[in-house]
Amino acid sequence: MNTTGEPRKRHKVLRVITDLIVVVVCGVTFPFAALGFLLTMVPGRFVGARDFAVFWATGQQLAHHANPYDGEALLRIESAAGLGGRHVAMYMRNPPWGLPLVYPLGWLGLWAASIVWSLLLLACLAASVHMLWVMYGRPRNQRHWLGYSFGPAIVCMIIGQTSLFALLGLVLFLRFHRTRPFLAGVFLWPCALKPHLFLPFALALIAWVVVSRSYKVLIGAGAAIAASIAIALLIDQQALIQYAHMIRTSGIESDFIPCVSVILRKWISAKTVWIQYVPSGLACIWAGAYYWKRRSNWDWMRDGSLLMVVSLLTAPYSWIYDACILIPALLYGAYVTRSRNVLLTLAFLSALVEVALALDVLRPAAVFLWTLWTAPAWFVWYLVATRNKGRQADQIRGASEIAEAAYRQ
Repeated sequence: MNTTGEPRKRHKVLRVITDLIVVVVCGVTFPFAALGFLLTMVPGRFVGARDFAVFWATGQQLAHHANPYDGEALLRIESAAGLGGRHVAMYMRNPPWGLPLVYPLGWLGLWAASIVWSLLLLACLAASVHMLWVMYGRPRNQRHWLGYSFGPAIVCMIIGQTSLFALLGLVLFLRFHRTRPFLAGVFLWPCALKPHLFLPFALALIAWVVVSRSYKVLIGAGAAIAASIAIALLIDQQALIQYAHMIRTSGIESDFIPCVSVILRKWISAKTVWIQYVPSGLACIWAGAYYWKRRSNWDWMRDGSLLMVVSLLTAPYSWIYDACILIPALLYGAYVTRSRNVLLTLAFLSALVEVALALDVLRPAAVFLWTLWTAPAWFVWYLVATRNKGRQADQIRGASEIAEAAYRQ
């Protein structure tokens, strides 16, 4: 009588059912995501009625040798593009070294630029998830579809934000940090487009560079940022001064941004801006201790995942679409968890974000106001998912090392 065959068969059936449910949940949201993405490339009001219009307007200013932070000019361009209903301009608040990224948009019309931008964002998401799937050992299950259909990534792609560039930079760093450290540092440049999302991560990175003597990573990152600043100044000699003036006068401190740090500041003292930097500061202290305790066997795929979840949770400010940078961490949790309920929870939470995006049509800003729970939710989910990790964690690490060895050859 076979006493082990039945439990093994039942386990296999349950695994297939779980993967099937994940695919179904992802598949249900796919038509909506595809429709939203296609609208970004079809001539009409939707093309310019999203955050992409801000980057296109900035590129227009640069291409015409004008101030990319001129509020009046930006407001005219954004309104003409379809980003109406506002009395003040929206600015590209990424650091000035991001200007070369949007400069080519200034030489394209709104529709053509929207197509190029949308395809770039789609490529960032597709390439990132595929590389992660390879680094995690090419698992036979369908859990990588959680990355392709991750709600915040879909939101980012549809409204045309830059967080998916940061995701690609993070994944490329994870991919090359052992084999080609200088190149890995260069690939951190997209992460520097949103440096406030990576503060605890950056502190641990610097500590790791010093302890492991991987100075080429810092040299590569510094070279990439220095080169992009030089290019930005070639395009606009006053870019740094103009950016500093915009930060002082644009009123960003009065904006309501639905995240933990801003809510904390509003609750304690709305006019005391430094309060929203306290969580990130405390997280940096934790990150230093967290790295130091694990420095002898530090692994960026494993240990860096929790760093990123904490970095987003405690960021001075973040939007729902910024959570796409958590795809490496969440896929790690999805691959190592032994709980099917935990896996299904991630699929449904991701789908809820897309529901909020759909409701945004009925009530503008719903996608932001109704997703305050997301950053804490990803944090709690990750802790639960990795609490009872099994041998899959060791398999993932081994697969990552094998993949790196293959690329090294």
